[in-house]
This record gives sequence, C-alpha cells and structure tokens, in this order.
Amino acid sequence: MEMTGSLPVPSVQAMVAAGRHAPVPPRYLRPDLAADVVVADDATTIPIIDFQRLLLVDPEESARLHAACQDWGFFQLINHGVPDDVMEAMKASTQSFFALPAEAKQQYRQQAGQLEGYGQLFVVSEDQKLDWADVLYLNTQPPEHRNLSFWPAGESFRQTLDTYSAAVKHVADRLLGAMYMNLGLLSSMDMDPERGAGIQSVNQLQGLQIKRPPDGGGAWAWLPVTPLQGAFVVNVGDVLEIFTNGRYRSVEHRALVNAHTERLSIAAFHSPSIHATIGPLPELLGDQEVPKYKTLDHQSFITLFFSAKLQGKSFLERMKKLS
Repeated sequence: MEMTGSLPVPSVQAMVAAGRHAPVPPRYLRPDLAADVVVADDATTIPIIDFQRLLLVDPEESARLHAACQDWGFFQLINHGVPDDVMEAMKASTQSFFALPAEAKQQYRQQAGQLEGYGQLFVVSEDQKLDWADVLYLNTQPPEHRNLSFWPAGESFRQTLDTYSAAVKHVADRLLGAMYMNLGLLSSMDMDPERGAGIQSVNQLQGLQIKRPPDGGGAWAWLPVTPLQGAFVVNVGDVLEIFTNGRYRSVEHRALVNAHTERLSIAAFHSPSIHATIGPLPELLGDQEVPKYKTLDHQSFITLFFSAKLQGKSFLERMKKLS
C-alpha cells in the first residue's frame, strides 16, 4: 500500500543534551497558546467506564459509555484486564529505548516514504510547527503487517510489545463491540476485525487536554485530563465519528510539555482494516438520514488524511459532504 512518509527532523532529546540552556528553536514555540482558556475546576473530569461491567452487559455502564462517546469523545477505561506487569514492562521497554545513545536510536530512524521508525509523525513541510517530542512509531497488529527492521533489537522489547499490543487489541475489539451494541449494530460484543473502527488508547499520558464547549455560554476551553493509575485514556477519534455519522464525537485534544520533567506516552491507534470502506454506516442511516461525510476506499481515505495535514485543515471538514 502506498504510504505518505514524514520529513526527517532533529531529535528533541539530542537538542536538549547538546545545550540544556539553549533557547528552543522557533518552529517549536507556540505563543498563541498563551491566550487559550483552560478549565481550572478540579471537579470537572472526563467519564470513567468500567470495562468488566461492560463485559457483563450492565445497562447502566453501557449507557454511560454511550453518553461518553456522544458528549465527550473521551473517557478513562478502568478494570480493563491488561495485567499490571504487562503494562509496566511496556513502559520500561519504551523508556529503555529512549535512554539509548543517539547513534543507537538512529538505527531505527524513519526512511523516505515511511511513517514507521524513530522520528516525528506528520512532518510534511520544512516550515510547519513541530511537537517538542520524539516518537517511535510501529505497526504491531496484525503480526503480518510488522516491519521488524524498525523494532529495537533484543528479545525483551519485541516480546513485550507483542504481548502488550495483543492485550490492548483484545480490549479494543470488545470495547468497539460494546459501542456497536449501543448503536444497535451488533447483538454481542464480539467485533468483526474487517469492520473495526478507529479508537486510540493511551497509557498514562500526562499533560493531555481536551477541548470542551462552554457551559451556559462563553468561550471554548481546554480541560486537563488527570489519568487514573492503571487506566487507559480512550479517544473516540475521527473514524468513529464518520462511521456513526456524527453520533459519536471526535474531540480536539493536545498534550502540553513540562519544562522540568520528561513525559512518556504509549498510544495505540486501532484503525479499520485496509480492505474496509470508510463512511457513514448504511445500517445507521436508514431511509431518511442524510450522510454528513463522504464514503471512501481505504487508500483514498489515507490520501485525503495526509492532504488535510499538508494543507493545515481539519480532516473531518475535508470528509464532510457538500450539501
């Protein structure tokens, strides 16, 4: 499959190591963020969903999940069943990789036309603003899509990532099944992998903020998310908003850096099969509802996604149908 890559950029870790007191390069600075409104109310938090209660098809928990997907676009998933030792091993393996000398990490750098590897995602021009971050991006599931030349050498890292990604995929499949049951599309929580939608789960992401509409008027504001110990922070994402024709929401979000402490996040993107057609599901539309989004084959969808990144426009806006 044709894939749009990411332009090479300097390593943030290397820049910090080379000059701890040097000024941050201009393309990493975002002075516009200073004017943003941030919610200061500690009592406001994203919904918390209990996975084990979902497995029992508890009607109240299912209703909470449905409301979270409709109103928030984000929630925290507790009691998900991924063992603590599996999560801690994944965290330790990731930290060990980023602690390697710069030349060792460069063995896994992104290549031309590739997203996988060590670098930064979605760098499409020489003058765009960049995240103050380094990324190791790997395809993990299904196993036949893996390119092991980008996987750090050593049985420990590879075995840990194999175990962790399989466990998280199992949770994602069942979670999507619960969402589809809430939408009246499935009679059980077993999810068809050929039809699976896209969600993102994040392990202990500090600095995450989501954009929330105002209560009773006023400006939109950013709500900080404090991750619960051992929970997954789940993002509904663009694909589910498209599949559900807007019933479920994809919410703008960002992660802020800490000037004194490094931040580690392990994000798992669960996307549709490369054989899937992406658009509003006919079973949801019925005879009367008008589709809000285009329907595209997977390759056209990927091309439009990168086109939106290149032109600095909202991807969902690009997917909307002209009325």
